[in-house]
Amino acid sequence: MTAKTIMVQGTASHVGKSVLVAALCRIFYRDGYRVAPYKSQNMALNSFVTRDGGEMGRAQVVQAEASGREPSVDMNPILLKPTGHASSQVIVLGRPVGNKCAQEYHREYAQEAWIKACEALERLRAENDIVVIEGAGSPAEVNLQETEIVNMRVARQAQAPVLLAADIDKGGALASVVGTLELISPRDRDRVAGVIINKFRGDLKLFQPAVDFLEAKISKPVLGVVPYFQGFRVQEEDTVSEETMRRSSGEADRDVEIAVIHLPHISNFTDFDPLEDEPDVHLRYVGRGTPLGRPDLVIVPGSKNTIEDLAYLKRSGLAERICALSREGVPVVGICGGFQILGRELNDPLHTESSIPHLEGLGLLDISTTFAREKITTQVEARACGPGHLLERARDLTVTGYEIHMGVTRTGSEVVPAFEVIKRLGEEVSLWDGAARPDGLAWGTYIHGVFDTASFRRSIINSLRQRKGLPPLDETASLSAWEQRQRDYDRLGEVVRGSLDMEKIYSLLGLPPR
Repeated sequence: MTAKTIMVQGTASHVGKSVLVAALCRIFYRDGYRVAPYKSQNMALNSFVTRDGGEMGRAQVVQAEASGREPSVDMNPILLKPTGHASSQVIVLGRPVGNKCAQEYHREYAQEAWIKACEALERLRAENDIVVIEGAGSPAEVNLQETEIVNMRVARQAQAPVLLAADIDKGGALASVVGTLELISPRDRDRVAGVIINKFRGDLKLFQPAVDFLEAKISKPVLGVVPYFQGFRVQEEDTVSEETMRRSSGEADRDVEIAVIHLPHISNFTDFDPLEDEPDVHLRYVGRGTPLGRPDLVIVPGSKNTIEDLAYLKRSGLAERICALSREGVPVVGICGGFQILGRELNDPLHTESSIPHLEGLGLLDISTTFAREKITTQVEARACGPGHLLERARDLTVTGYEIHMGVTRTGSEVVPAFEVIKRLGEEVSLWDGAARPDGLAWGTYIHGVFDTASFRRSIINSLRQRKGLPPLDETASLSAWEQRQRDYDRLGEVVRGSLDMEKIYSLLGLPPR
């Protein structure tokens, strides 16, 4: 089997390429085809750990789920995780190979990465009917065209027709399409089979003259105008979306308010999507210049550069404010890097993450963390065992998630474990995870996705409700995060199917629509 291929590229970053790929994957999956996503190189802080312990970009995990497939590192063979200015940790086929500056990567490593990426693509093509490929940024970045391994070079390698997506919500969509086609080579221009106008708001009939003009100007068809999605969520690739930030900045109009600290190097913020979806929760992202207020719970999230983000908290005054709220009895929770930040100190003697070798933490937990070169990436299953009002209510509830961290944390005498890991990479174990104060008002864990489990998530929220004198809500009514995502993929597929010329897209693939 050699899969047919089709590729979605964009006129710029954040035009909706990853969501359109997820939508096409869902459509092909629902039509009975065996389909897989592919992005040769992804730069993102949101990542995931596969069943066998490989790390890959979260966007390709979303696309895999939309395809009805188990995520595989072949779907994202090269992952770049920014660590600082013009420097990234390079992860190849799920395993870190070191930190590289941009110049070193493009000049010295890109060719080796390209070979790995091509091998991964061929493995996917051998196992599927269709591979839907995602580009990155724009193919018109002329300074990168000779060394790029993620846009037109991939399209040529895969012999894939290209759908060029433009974001009309930000304005300038027609100009960006015309400019992109003007700046790429004639052979690559010929490979562009059509245009998708994405994130449209308004009356489509009023927009039709613009569509007619664009088609005449570029001599290519507009294959669809996709509306701005509302009423459902598809997880973001790399940044907290503008829509989420707008929602979070509104007035708290629900029973429970949860504040997530928006760190400069925030990672895996999709951990908190399930909380935002709860009907009684107002979730806010709080950064520099945003008042923290007095929420019912403060969460310090994961970070790709934990020491630098801790320094930011101290400079911005947020560290002092978090500690003051903790003294007033407001619960504070840390996830992964946030867990490390809650401790007494962070040490990085080998400069694994930062040029700062040592920094005192917030001191809310009796733990200390030292960064090491070895990276832990593993899926886990754990049960809650911590003390205090929040965790006692959830005691013995099982959660599933994954760990991605480079720090080794040692606990002191003033904390106890928050969770017991009972399964790691599919094998039964008995290991302690995280730490909690005896009063349970400060605790942390290395487990990403801990709130995905509906029973645990609802238990924590109901504990917060009870602290405010509010009755608990039904703990069996919430969907798991996976169930909610599956519903959203179906809705996404329906919207996009109704917006695109799917008959033409199947014709480009050389396959019959089903």
